[in-house]
Formats: sequence, C-alpha cells, structure tokens
Amino acid sequence: MIKPAFALALAACLTGCSFLTPYKLDIPQGTPITADQTAKLKLGMTRSQVRFVLGSPLLQDAFHGNRWDYVFYESKGGKVSEQKRYHVLFDGDRLVGMGGDTLPARNVTVIPAPGGTTPEAAKAGG
Repeated sequence: MIKPAFALALAACLTGCSFLTPYKLDIPQGTPITADQTAKLKLGMTRSQVRFVLGSPLLQDAFHGNRWDYVFYESKGGKVSEQKRYHVLFDGDRLVGMGGDTLPARNVTVIPAPGGTTPEAAKAGG
C-alpha cells in the first residue's frame, strides 16, 4: 500500500517535471535556391546546365518528367519557420520556364589575387 505522503510527493515531482521538453534542432531541409542562382538561368539551357546551376532537384515526378521541383524549408524549435518552392520546366532537354520563391542573394566577399585588385577597386580607380 502506498502511503498518502509518498503519493503526494511523487505527484508533485511528476508535475514539476512537466516544464522539461526535449531540445529540437533548427534544421534546414531541401535545396535552398537563391536569387543569384536563378539569375544565371537562361531559357534554352540543357538539363545538365540547370543541374549545375541549381543542384539536383528534390522532386522529379514520374508523371511530370519535364518539371523539376526544388523545395526548401527551415524549422526552428520543431516548427516550420520558412518554406520556399521553386520549379523549372523543360521541353525535351531544353529549359522553357521557371518560377517560384527564392532566398535572398548571398553576400559574396571578393578576395583579390596577389597583386590584383577587386572589381570595386578597379571601378574606383584603385
């Protein structure tokens, strides 16, 4: 038989632990497509050229072989905080259309070659 004092203490401990939750990682999933990547796409490119620019698509539907879908989402604390979709369309082996959501362009730092100048410095005359 459980003594009432022990049962009360056990109940207090178990309810006191309810604030503990498992840690949930912030995990990006899929293929992030940036604005600078989509700027490189040109109508008429081949599938291999598009794959070189954007990477492999997340989805290649067996019923729609001329459409590639790129899906990206990021979860923070177990909840989806950002979701982006981008698609490209082909006619045979040639790119005929594209559209969807992109992430902002990446900030790329240009490191000059030894003895060289950056493009910004060359424009400024330096």
